[in-house]
This record gives sequence, C-alpha cells and structure tokens, in this order.
Amino acid sequence: MKRLLIASALFPVAALAAQPPIAIVIHGGAGTIEKAQMSAAQEQAYHATLKHAVEQGYAVLEKGGNSLDAVTQAVLVLEDSPLFNAGKGAVYTFDESHELDASIMRGDTLEAGAIAGVTTVKNPVLLARAVMEKSDHVMLSGKGAEQFAAEQKLELVPNSYFDTEFRLEALKKAKASMQKLPQQALNFRLQAPWKPEWNMGTVGAVAIDKNGNLAAATSTGGMTAKRYGRIGDAPVIGAGNYADNQSCAVSATGHGEFFIRYRVASDICARVKYQGISAQKAADQVIQQELAKVGGTGGVILIDRKGNVSWSFNTEGMYRARKVQGFDAVTEIFKESSF
Repeated sequence: MKRLLIASALFPVAALAAQPPIAIVIHGGAGTIEKAQMSAAQEQAYHATLKHAVEQGYAVLEKGGNSLDAVTQAVLVLEDSPLFNAGKGAVYTFDESHELDASIMRGDTLEAGAIAGVTTVKNPVLLARAVMEKSDHVMLSGKGAEQFAAEQKLELVPNSYFDTEFRLEALKKAKASMQKLPQQALNFRLQAPWKPEWNMGTVGAVAIDKNGNLAAATSTGGMTAKRYGRIGDAPVIGAGNYADNQSCAVSATGHGEFFIRYRVASDICARVKYQGISAQKAADQVIQQELAKVGGTGGVILIDRKGNVSWSFNTEGMYRARKVQGFDAVTEIFKESSF
C-alpha cells in the first residue's frame, strides 16, 4: 500500500506483522526549504546527518533496547550537529547568546521531563531525561536547571560552544528587519518577525520498541533574536512533544507560539484516542487545517500504537527521516515524499 500526499505521508506497516514493528522517525525542522537555494553539498550533508541519526536510534531498537533510549540517541546526534537549531547549531538570542529547551516523554507511564532556557548544557535532551527520571518535577528552567545538570554530572560547555557563523548571520538579518518596522510596531512587537528560514531546525524523534512502548523527544534553540527569556513549544508537554501508548507519539517543529496555543501534540493524540481516527488523519486535521487557517507554520512526525509512521507539515519542506523494521532508512527534505 502506498499513499502520496502533499506535505503529509503515511507508511502503514503494522499489518505486516502480528506485533507492531520497531520503528523510529526523526525531524530536523520545518520551514522554507527550496531546492533551488540549496547546494548539492548542503543537501548531501543534511541527508547524511539525518540518516546517521535515524540509524543510530534504530540500532538501539534493533538490539532490543527501549524507545526512550532510541529517541534519546537520535536526538543526541542531531544536537551535536551544527546543521540544526538544537545543541551545537542553536540560534542566537537578541543579546547574541544561546538559550536551549528540550523535552522527553514515555508513552507507557506518561512520565515526562523538560528544561527551558539553559545556556551551558551541551545536550539538553539528556537534562530533560534526567528531570524525568531523577527528580520529582516535570520542567526546570534557567540557572536552577543548570545547577541540576551539574549535580547529575552532565557535560557543561561555555555558551560560545553553540556559536555558528550561519546562525549569527540569521541574527543580523532578523535585527535588520526589526529596524525597518515603524517605531509603533517595533514597540509592540519586541521580537523580529517570524521567518522560518531564520528559525527552523528544531529536532525531534518518536519511536516504538519491541514491547510496543512509544516515546518522543524534542530539542531546540528556539527563535532567532528572542528576548526576555522567551520559551517556545519544544519543552511544553502537549504542545511540542507528547507520547501515549493508547494513541501515538508526536514531536513537533514550527512557530512555537501557535503550537502552544493549539496544544498541537496532545490534540493529535486525543483525536486518535477518542475519535478513533488514524494518526495521519489527526495530524492533517491539525497541521493542514487548524494551524494553517490561523497562519501557524510547521509540522509533526508521528508513530501510532500499531507502529504506523507518518508526518505532516504545511511548509515548503521539513528535514525528516524514518527507519522501520524490514525497510531501509529513508531521508527527505522537500515536499515530495517516497511514502
């Protein structure tokens, strides 16, 4: 069975086996991604990193590991790459520093961990997981989160570790765009206009293991030129990240304010759970209809409790990859899909 949709795709595999297959799907951000504006070398680099990340995550599942470890491993690879707006490649704040957010959730117990506004944690996904597993809380932020990271002996780095020339240029463009606004509009906005090409790159992963347990993880550097400790959807459970064994696992990327207001990740899972529709249909309803009609841009990756993997986005492209038991890894960037 093969299904091709514009900016959304379903790859039904659960019928191939009595038990749900092991599988993992990852993303590296959605936005204005035009093939004509990308060199062959750049395209190859993205494909190579996406393939490496999805295969590293899948290797955990193939060895009998759990979905939580799989999504953690995949996101670690993406956080360590300067290509994406997470970890090493995080965007700049207005003050030319970096503030990172992340979250992780397990579908069997609904336990979750999240961190926001950290500046010295090399791999935010590890700190989010530590919050879930080694604290009584769901979300920690700022200096307190970094103190907790130090106590957990996670690797800390100077904020300059996250510097990249590409993201610095994006900050300069964002600030220049603010200067062109009328003073009244500038006073109201307090933030550079949202442009996906300045902000895309949030990373995430969803997976299902041999026991049918789902997990999801999301990590980001946030919005270019953000101010006042702005926090987006990535660390907000139910907005940018959600996992529930009774429905699906979702990791989101896009204009975070919309994803928070429309509680995108949990809404998709709720539609699956209570309406009995497929995760693909639920995602298309939320991404292609609910968000699109109010100007919210972005996308999601999903795996349902039966092992069906899918994604949906309303932008020109989304960095994404999948690896499903019995099939080769597939990486994609633009609207065209091999599903």
